[in-house]
Amino acid sequence: MGFDDDLNACAAIVEKGDPLRFRTVMAAPVAARKTLFPLYAFNVEVSRAPWVTQEPMIAQMRLQWWLDALEEIAAGQGVRRHEVVTPLAGFLTRANAEALSALVRARHWDCEKDPFDDAAHLTGYLQHTSGNLMSVAAACLGGSAGLAQDAGFALGVANWLRACPALEAQQRIPLVDGTAEGVRALAQEGLAALASAKSQPVQRVALPAFWPASGSGRVLKAAVKTPSHVAAGRLPEPSRLGLTLRAAFGEW
Repeated sequence: MGFDDDLNACAAIVEKGDPLRFRTVMAAPVAARKTLFPLYAFNVEVSRAPWVTQEPMIAQMRLQWWLDALEEIAAGQGVRRHEVVTPLAGFLTRANAEALSALVRARHWDCEKDPFDDAAHLTGYLQHTSGNLMSVAAACLGGSAGLAQDAGFALGVANWLRACPALEAQQRIPLVDGTAEGVRALAQEGLAALASAKSQPVQRVALPAFWPASGSGRVLKAAVKTPSHVAAGRLPEPSRLGLTLRAAFGEW
């Protein structure tokens, strides 16, 4: 069950662009890595596409390339040759490809500097990006996409709150309501989703898909307790030890 050149390339993309998810994949069985590395490499490539240029039109074109590739995968024929697309085409179902297309479309927000329209717009962005990625990962491993959607949203909120200072430095407006009450409400929404995801057991085979969210509760609780830590960039970092222990004990 060795890796080919495409899978090795995907692993390198994830190692460089998403170190936390890279660690979770390396803690997973080899069979799961063959699914998770292409998925997470896809996410790295899509998430950085709007940030490698100052021209919104070029950023939109980069995202359209991925939408076209996913449409080819969904159609099941004529899929372009690419180190990430080719392995994805080997296991994505039509429903999976459509969920990832929604992820790409949500990333169009990153191409501009306009604020979110309202709280529902921000929530939808996090559901379609972080939530869809985790739900597809879980489904491809044989687990519950619904539980993973909630866990992915919680992870998305935690990561978004941690990223706020960097986004503001890029002249973006990451929050609809940046007051203490607004930050606390968003963090509590993430905690509610996390509680929902943890209300039912996760199939062991799908656990690696959930591991990236294992430290989300700690981040969200810190934001609820001290909302000012968001703007100050003082929310806690993910714990490597916590991930290692959860993986060892079959938890998340």
